[in-house]
Amino acid sequence: MIAVEKTSKSGWEFTGTNGEFKLKYPERSSFLYFPLVNEGGMMSSVTPNLHGQATSGHNTFLTPPLSVEDLHNSRASRNFWVYIEGKGAWSAAGNSARQHAQAYESTSDESELEAGLLWHRVTRESRELGIKAQITSIVPCGQDKVELMQVVLTNTGAAEIIITPTAAIPLYARSADDLRDHRHVTSLLNRIYISAHGVEVQPALSFDERGHRVNHTSYGVFGVEGEGRTPVGFFPVQEEFIGEGGSLDWPEAVVRNLAPQTGEEGVHKEGYEALGGLRFSTASLLPGESRSYVVILAIESERIDIPGLMAKYGSAAAFDVLLEENKAFWADKVNTVEFHTGDHAADQWMKWVTLQPVLRRLYGNSFLPYHDYGRGGRGWRDLWQDCLALLIMEPADVRSLLLNNYAGVRIDGSNATIIGQQPGEFIADRNNIPRVWMDHGAWPFLTTMLYLDQSGDLDFLLQEQSYFRDSFMSRCRERDASWDAAGGSHLQTSTGETYKGTILEHILLQNLVPFFNVGEHNNILLEGADWNDGLDMAAQRGESVTFTAFYGSNLYDLSVLLRTLQERTGLESLELAEEMTLLLDTLEKSLNYESIIAKREQLNLYYAAAPNKVSGVKVTLPIAKVADDLAKKAEWIFNHLRRNEWVQSDHGDGWFNGYYNNDGDRVEGEHAEGVRMTLTGQVFPLLGHAAAPEQIPHIVAAVERNLLDDNIGYRLNTNFGGIQQNLGRAFGFAFGHKENGAMFSHMTVMYGNALYKRGFVQEGRKVLDSLYKLSANFELSRMYPGIPEYINEQGRGMYTYLTGSASWLLLTMVTEVFGVKGRLGDLLLQPKLVKEQFDEQGKATIKTIFAERMLEVAYTSTGSRKYGEYEIHSVLLNGAEVTLQRVSEGIVIPRSILRALPEGELHLLQVALA
Repeated sequence: MIAVEKTSKSGWEFTGTNGEFKLKYPERSSFLYFPLVNEGGMMSSVTPNLHGQATSGHNTFLTPPLSVEDLHNSRASRNFWVYIEGKGAWSAAGNSARQHAQAYESTSDESELEAGLLWHRVTRESRELGIKAQITSIVPCGQDKVELMQVVLTNTGAAEIIITPTAAIPLYARSADDLRDHRHVTSLLNRIYISAHGVEVQPALSFDERGHRVNHTSYGVFGVEGEGRTPVGFFPVQEEFIGEGGSLDWPEAVVRNLAPQTGEEGVHKEGYEALGGLRFSTASLLPGESRSYVVILAIESERIDIPGLMAKYGSAAAFDVLLEENKAFWADKVNTVEFHTGDHAADQWMKWVTLQPVLRRLYGNSFLPYHDYGRGGRGWRDLWQDCLALLIMEPADVRSLLLNNYAGVRIDGSNATIIGQQPGEFIADRNNIPRVWMDHGAWPFLTTMLYLDQSGDLDFLLQEQSYFRDSFMSRCRERDASWDAAGGSHLQTSTGETYKGTILEHILLQNLVPFFNVGEHNNILLEGADWNDGLDMAAQRGESVTFTAFYGSNLYDLSVLLRTLQERTGLESLELAEEMTLLLDTLEKSLNYESIIAKREQLNLYYAAAPNKVSGVKVTLPIAKVADDLAKKAEWIFNHLRRNEWVQSDHGDGWFNGYYNNDGDRVEGEHAEGVRMTLTGQVFPLLGHAAAPEQIPHIVAAVERNLLDDNIGYRLNTNFGGIQQNLGRAFGFAFGHKENGAMFSHMTVMYGNALYKRGFVQEGRKVLDSLYKLSANFELSRMYPGIPEYINEQGRGMYTYLTGSASWLLLTMVTEVFGVKGRLGDLLLQPKLVKEQFDEQGKATIKTIFAERMLEVAYTSTGSRKYGEYEIHSVLLNGAEVTLQRVSEGIVIPRSILRALPEGELHLLQVALA
């Protein structure tokens, strides 16, 4: 794949073929955490010291909710204590005050992390005490909201030791909203129960000043020794466990080896902070002898079925089986896409990138220590960009997801911003915040076009879907006083019926409305912000030139798609809502697109015609004329941008201005105080059609000169020199952090993708290579394998795991680098591999799904391995020669050939390059 030097010896290194890696002394790096999750809604994170959290949602945290700073500042963790007779207390998790104090001394514990696809193991040994602990953590695959820890204690000394183990896991058991406000008051709601296996908490109420409700959710910590021996006692109350003056990292009950509480099952305490404190029996360990314990963290919608839980999870043998099941489940999920190149480490790294889109589907953008927003769910862009990866990894489910997602589109071309828990569920705004992100309408067509290319399912465009409706109208410029939440969130006709339009109608609407919604420089208004949420302070006069380019490319591609639809299906006309004819102005009387006033007036006419409802009448329009209208709009945008938004540099190169601020001033250019340039402003003209071929080398040169930093990669922007209250909050961030000048992976990957698309392969590879090197350089990035949201000024990877850039990198590797892509259902092979990506035998291989068949595409170079000097010479499918159908991009294999292959088998395409 992408070449890189071997990871530093002090960093992680891969140890297997399924992304397994190890890392010595992991606790010596701050901010590290690892995801543990399942499809049932259990969402956990775990650090080298067993810190982190376990939750099933914003209002149901089993352990205390936390942000990344809490990982090293909070004393609450999944601790497992061992009192060694004659030697004192030791934390198997490395989480004691004594061990923290020894962290930089020669007497510190030996430790090593091993991890793989959603399993996590830390081995810790104290040579001074003669004991070793191996703690393995998983969230079992399936629907149960359960997390498991297996602790194996081994005597590594020369003499017998007497141990008393105690598991100690704080049971927060309530909403994250109660972490500061009402922290003590909500503890008064706790009802704490003990059973033979552990501690359970079911608060009496769900505390909410808008209306307290009876709570049904229960939380518990349970445990067994070996094959089912129960704990001998419990510490169910935190303050009693830690003692007066004690703490969770030096609790009196462990340090003084106090006796646990025992008694009959039932209510033990009410009104206190709870603890899953489980005391196991004192045991003698001979040299080399081991004891095994399993600790179970569980969340249930009612009181927990403890016998059923323990029967399923409560033994060392059960844990071993579940661990192997977990490994197999995630390996099957990830290995639907595999790469084999000349760099084994890079191929293994890509397995973690491939996993990341699945993690974001399960976590949203929340519930890991770094999170963009913590209340759960995903945003509108997430719905569409996560589907990019799902089209490659889980294509069977994507059609229904896309169809459901279109139900979030409003008739004014904007969309719902509150996403429900169920597919296709959109919720009317509850916070009275009128806001529109101007880029939202551009993404659905990009994703849908990938689906059409992968599937050839043109009928999808003609399937009908409803529209979303709430109190906002005219792109949140007005409120609909007639709207009533009780009436539902579906757009209605004037007669009160739910209106439905085709998916094609939804797409057209999303891309036509913005064309008319322009500012004083005739670019589309920035509104609340675009892709860069940090540009959120230019809602009145700000303009997004970069997304004007994106919308222009969409309009052009839509015109081509309509002509293809006509050619392939014989469809001569389209049925659209009659109000939409106002947006297709060339069908009757063409507007002067140079006139800003004319565009705004036309848009206002449309708003007046479709004021949060429609007539329900549809008109029949010639498909060819609609295509012509879209093409004219697109060409106007391209000419406008090339003529008016090109920044000519004194260095001889140039780039596109990306924005206008709220004072109506152009943002980018060369000024006396320095260069102002954004990477986003270059990506979208390159990704589509706005950048003319002769402009591309100049853009590349300007990016290399102004935005490439050898230490952190391609910056999102140059230093604008202070806050920009007329543009956005991003410039209040320190330069080199997050949206202000960091290496923002999403835009960097998209820049690489755009360069590949436009034929600048070496330049594109350099971009992807830089991202890999930065992420894999543990000495600087301090992150586990994968791609971060961004890399800060110090080179540290930030907001690991949950980033849309992973979908884009996976998409780029499959469709651009390996050139395995669809063309309206047929398979197009167009490899853009460079010589470093072939192995010693001259081979580069990808395994992926296409046409519902698992394919292994093996490229073998018999001559030059330099891109541009080879072409596809021959193709064998399962050993039989395929007649080549050459097109300008590469070769096409008809879908019918692939669909004729047996299902459930791996089919080999041997592609000879010469």
